Amino acid sequence: MSRQTPRTARQEKTIVCCAIEFNSLDAQRLSGENNVRSQEGDGWRVIPDLYDDGGFTGGNMDRPALRPMLTGIV
Repeated sequence: MSRQTPRTARQEKTIVCCAIEFNSLDAQRLSGENNVRSQEGDGWRVIPDLYDDGGFTGGNMDRPALRPMLTGIV
């Protein structure tokens, strides 16, 4: 049987770094999905399609993802 020594304050921990990008579009999607999930009892459901127009303001009707989104409304 091997004996392990307890970790001392001088022993270095391995640090793992990662980057997580969470921007306004991600936050809006998460907020919208949470709202939809709160209404699942009324038949609402989250669809997997993303209609993101990064770099375009919502006040602009000439956005690349707007037409496909409107076409997809059932």
